[in-house]
Amino acid sequence: MVFRTRASSKDRHWNGFEAVIYEATAGYSKDQYVRHNVSMQVGRPLLVTSRCNGETMRRLQVPGDVKIVPLGVPRIWETESPTIKLTMYVSPTLVFSAAEAMGINPDRVTIAPQLHVRDPRIEHIGWAVKTELETPEPQGRLYGESLGLALTARLLSAYAPVAAPHGDATLSRRRLSRVLDYVQSNLSSDLSLDELAAIAGISASHFKLLFKQTVGMPVHQYVIRCRVEYAAELLQSADPPPADVALQAGFANQSHMARCMRRVMGVTPSALRG
Repeated sequence: MVFRTRASSKDRHWNGFEAVIYEATAGYSKDQYVRHNVSMQVGRPLLVTSRCNGETMRRLQVPGDVKIVPLGVPRIWETESPTIKLTMYVSPTLVFSAAEAMGINPDRVTIAPQLHVRDPRIEHIGWAVKTELETPEPQGRLYGESLGLALTARLLSAYAPVAAPHGDATLSRRRLSRVLDYVQSNLSSDLSLDELAAIAGISASHFKLLFKQTVGMPVHQYVIRCRVEYAAELLQSADPPPADVALQAGFANQSHMARCMRRVMGVTPSALRG
């Protein structure tokens, strides 16, 4: 089996999470990963034979079908035709910190292999990751790392025999204030979860969970809203070109700003300029 990478997150520097879209020729492959592996079929349907953890399965895989292979577990798979896959890699460090944030003892976590599963939540994350890898205007580290944490939380809640997470904790007012002030002062930067979590003084996975429970939206959505509001102020009160406004507000480019502004405010930058 020969593999060819179509898109990868290697140069995105996502912490604890990596993703790749690749083409694979027909053939046979034996793998054993040093990270937890979640792969999703994104190409056309095909017959796949998989062997993992003493189980063998041969079935038709269609777009959205998912395999979960924990680190260190050997897997063999074979196809009779070419295919396209999205593979997402989750580091054990990310699993450890996410488990702690969810109120789970990390030392007792064991992710169960799944040769074939339909999981709407993982599928939603997978398509979002695929879009992020393929777009010429990526949302940035914060968004990519948020997807990685969302995937990790799903693995822990659905595929590991552990206790249910606690859901009532929030960020303290002091920590939240520090984070919000930092975001407002650094909108032009490519903010990351690790960076904001360090400001709050907690782990990235814990911060992601508590921020959403405190503010009512994921941290990457909050940052986008702040950038949109700041860009709107600049467009209404100053004369810099929209392309410069986009960069000052932390967007990849002018079209990225316009797309986010339409989604958040329902207007275009040109409408704000009058």
